[in-house]
Amino acid sequence: MHIFDDTDRATEMSENNDVSFRKPASRLRWDVFLNFRGEDTRDTFTDRLYEALYRKEVRVFRDDDGLTQGDSLTPTLLNAIEDSAASIAIISPSYASFRWCLEELATICEFKRLVLPVFYRVDPSDVRRQKGPFEEDFQTLERRFGTEKVLRWRNAMEEVGGISGWVFDGRDEESQLIERLVKRISAELSNSPVFVAP
Repeated sequence: MHIFDDTDRATEMSENNDVSFRKPASRLRWDVFLNFRGEDTRDTFTDRLYEALYRKEVRVFRDDDGLTQGDSLTPTLLNAIEDSAASIAIISPSYASFRWCLEELATICEFKRLVLPVFYRVDPSDVRRQKGPFEEDFQTLERRFGTEKVLRWRNAMEEVGGISGWVFDGRDEESQLIERLVKRISAELSNSPVFVAP
């Protein structure tokens, strides 16, 4: 299984999402870009999700795999987002404490491609409104970077918080959530013409 084809038509997201995404206009290197806060999920949920997608031959960009020694972080990550057909945003309690998570999320939203949010131990309404575990982090970001820059990140959080995604609160099995995400990505890939990127 590989990447989405090049078309201009918009495809409606299923699973109760009213957001549409446009297919990219050129060949893409990655099927999925993983957006996550490393300290919260890298060695747990994100690692297991990555492995499950990899076993299904989904080409996944995860910052520690997609980067080459000596690569500049900023352009490499932003290029990987542009070069991905879809993204999974794993929003966790300390997600907004790291500005790069928010910068990636804002860029993902600007490309208008499929975004599958995972609300990992957070309430989607807190994401949408930047309350709860995010409120203090956003206040700190505004003092550091200014209201105008942070508004872009707030808008991205509001948009993604409004998408019907997957909520993991620790009561269900993590493996079941990963299985559902892999099925969704596999379905998206199987519904699109396939080609091998250069």
